[in-house]
Amino acid sequence: MALDNKQLPDITSIAVPDYPRGELTCGIVHFGVGGFHRAHEAMYLDRLISADPGSRTWAICGVGVLPSDARMRDALVPQDGLYTLTLKHPDGTVETSVIGSIAQYLYAPDDPEAVIAKMAAPETHIVSLTVTEGGYNFSPTTGAFDTSNPAVVADLEPDAVPATTFGLVTAALERRRAQGLPSFTVMSCDNIQGNGDIARATFTAFAELKDPELASWMSENTCFPNSMVDRITPATAPELLVEVEDRTGVADRWPVVAEPFTQWVLEDSFSDGRPALETVGVQVVSDVGPYELMKLRLLNASHQGLCYFGYLMGYRYVHDAAQDPLLRALLRGYMNNEARPTLLPAPGVDVEEYMETLIERFSNPAIGDTIARLCQDSSDRIPKWLVPVIKSQLATGGDVELAAAVVASWTRYAEGEDENGDPIDVVDPLADVLVPLAKKSRNDPLAFVGNTDLFGDLAEDDRFTRPYLSALESLRGRGARETLSRLTAAGQGTRE
Repeated sequence: MALDNKQLPDITSIAVPDYPRGELTCGIVHFGVGGFHRAHEAMYLDRLISADPGSRTWAICGVGVLPSDARMRDALVPQDGLYTLTLKHPDGTVETSVIGSIAQYLYAPDDPEAVIAKMAAPETHIVSLTVTEGGYNFSPTTGAFDTSNPAVVADLEPDAVPATTFGLVTAALERRRAQGLPSFTVMSCDNIQGNGDIARATFTAFAELKDPELASWMSENTCFPNSMVDRITPATAPELLVEVEDRTGVADRWPVVAEPFTQWVLEDSFSDGRPALETVGVQVVSDVGPYELMKLRLLNASHQGLCYFGYLMGYRYVHDAAQDPLLRALLRGYMNNEARPTLLPAPGVDVEEYMETLIERFSNPAIGDTIARLCQDSSDRIPKWLVPVIKSQLATGGDVELAAAVVASWTRYAEGEDENGDPIDVVDPLADVLVPLAKKSRNDPLAFVGNTDLFGDLAEDDRFTRPYLSALESLRGRGARETLSRLTAAGQGTRE
């Protein structure tokens, strides 16, 4: 059965929207309609519209900007914006439903004016984004807006037809300013720390170059709320199309699959109103910082604890590694004894339950996440997620033994050879620096952690170097499994 408005009443095998889609109005324009947006923001809006008829003004108009977005246009437009979302539970339970909150889809290269007019319309109150970290066009080293990007340069030309997200959004804001309309909110939903602050800096920087008066107006009128988003959403495999059709009888051109867990913490800072997302499970708060810290130091840092030890122990999938009792003990010990003391109060979150949920999420075989993915770009991840925990614990006299062992496992992994002598493909922008340093540390033990750009002055603090060197020596002499066995047997991984 085809998936579109006409066929919707005939779909009885799975849950479908129980609201009249013809009555929807797009109060949100969203750039970057991918799997995560459709499993997250669009799912929450679908839930809200279903629960509250007064929320039918908060439907979504999706926008594609990149050439690759033409595929999403070709999938969603014939389906009237409808798609299936499949949730796969660790116990093998599978839930599929049809999501109906995307009421329109526009492809900017086809008609830039239509996109600008949609955002400039009075009924649009929010422009949201999932454009990935690269979509914000800032230098990873300086954080400054990249004015040399050819697409940005072209959009800054006088009378240019906007082709970038920056050009389109600021053109719409300029039109609203000229018409005396309030600014819409620019709401980043990307998985980036301080995503609203980054959106504010980059969009305002573009506007400053295009029209300083507009930039000044934006500074006074445009809100850029920070948010913390979380839901593992793998890329759609071709097999999923077949699976959904076989199981439900519904032919979806681009279905979405995700884990059952979802979280959205959103700063209550909006220019022109917002939907009542707090009624459907979103935590709307005054400060996202404590929640973001919790995710970075528990979820993200634990991924680092899992991946290097897991790889050296022979695991290649996250769920397999996360089911190993030794690795589970490592993660529980790190989270409870070392990361948790560094967190700030996060109202509405049971930290104990959150930590246990993480272990179960990592163990979900339906997600199929790979150890190799978690091991990528370590030089960007460890300094942001794990080193701050170590420094915070050292400042208060807390434990760092397991965090130091994780750093040692990265060092051992970065040598580029596993315990069987087989090569490891170290995928990292600093691989040319890190691999030689890791190898050098066999003779110069602190060579790797002596990199001050990554570790600061940790190599000078024996409260860190003692457990680090002990774990590294054990990893090289006894292997990862025996090292973890000794760590957890000593009580470091099991103490509650």
